[in-house]
Amino acid sequence: MNDAILQSRTQQIVVDEVFPHAPEIIWKTLTSGGLMGRWLRMAPSGFDAVLGNRFTYQTTPAGEWDGVIHCEVLDVVPNERFVYSWVGGHESNDGAYGSKLDTKVSFTLEKVEGGTRLRLVHSGFVTPRNDSAYRGMSGGWMQVVPAIGAIAGEQEQNHAG
Repeated sequence: MNDAILQSRTQQIVVDEVFPHAPEIIWKTLTSGGLMGRWLRMAPSGFDAVLGNRFTYQTTPAGEWDGVIHCEVLDVVPNERFVYSWVGGHESNDGAYGSKLDTKVSFTLEKVEGGTRLRLVHSGFVTPRNDSAYRGMSGGWMQVVPAIGAIAGEQEQNHAG
């Protein structure tokens, strides 16, 4: 393989789960800033589930990167689809934690028998530059998505009582 092919290759993380909750409950869990902070373990700053809204997350800095993840809401279809950009890192961290990252996170909700199918796709990881982020976030999203279901369950119980 030549360098041009390697440089243009991208990867995506996909997590697909079905939760025993209505799409509206999953949606609220996905798009409420306070709840996002719980399931993602990073509280968003300036978040609002409105098209064009810009917000940030703060994570561990690395090298010249300040640890800020810059996001912009790209698509909002209540109870169906929520998409935002996920941009961070710095060129000086190429190939390591905190490498320059320009990706997109999309959540798709589909009503199914007994609940809601949630499909997360985090796309745009460029190899080999983003290999470290891809590996780390693959494991991270595998933990985060089940947490969405657990927090949605709490929300459902709170509203049932």
